[in-house]
Amino acid sequence: MMVSNNIKVLAINASPRKYGNTFKLLQVAVEAAKKEGAQVEVIHLYDYNIKPCIGCVSDDQLACRYPCVIEDDDGREILKKVLDSDALIIATPVYWYGPSGQLKNLIDRLTAFENMIFIDGRSWVEGKVAAFIAVGADSGNLMTIAYLMSVLNSMGFVIPPWALAYYMGTGNALEEESSVLDAANIGKLVAEFANVMKKSGKKVWYDSKIIDKLGRDLLNKVNELAILNRDRQSGKRIPEVKKLMDKDNIK
Repeated sequence: MMVSNNIKVLAINASPRKYGNTFKLLQVAVEAAKKEGAQVEVIHLYDYNIKPCIGCVSDDQLACRYPCVIEDDDGREILKKVLDSDALIIATPVYWYGPSGQLKNLIDRLTAFENMIFIDGRSWVEGKVAAFIAVGADSGNLMTIAYLMSVLNSMGFVIPPWALAYYMGTGNALEEESSVLDAANIGKLVAEFANVMKKSGKKVWYDSKIIDKLGRDLLNKVNELAILNRDRQSGKRIPEVKKLMDKDNIK
């Protein structure tokens, strides 16, 4: 399925090495996304000065907003690239079971988009697509990807099926067929999903008013049902627990 040529994919190399396995698998994904018809920009994160988040949201919920209060670095430039994109492909080396420090700085700064939900009612990255590549010499690949998936999905990014690729080892990742196949599919899928999301035209998915719409008495109803279920089950569970405790002479 060829996608619209106005689909923009931002491919982020979060490795300080522009020639290593992280870059290699990312470039495979990039070529696959281009093949689908997407426009792709590759950036090397270590070419930029990205200062750490200073946690202003903890002082005032409304202080954290786009374009971020930090002005004297390259953070705003990258945030603008994220905002202008329809999808992200994030590739990182594994540093102690997590992403590189430079990528962590960027992720924390992305809070400026997510926190807009408290300012104008929606996360500004909601509905954008994201996929992930992690490369490490030994363990930690899946932990790194799980972390990235959890955070970006919490910000409103859409995570398509098969949105992960990884390589573990010190050899040439391009010689690992499964890693290359997964990386290529990442490029294909983010382009296709971004196309679907764009065609849907839907801008807001997370409904901050949904509890009011369901009715405030919903919580009481759920609590009452839980108590009813507890009372029904206790007649079976308590004797079973007591039997086990008696058997093991537990007081």
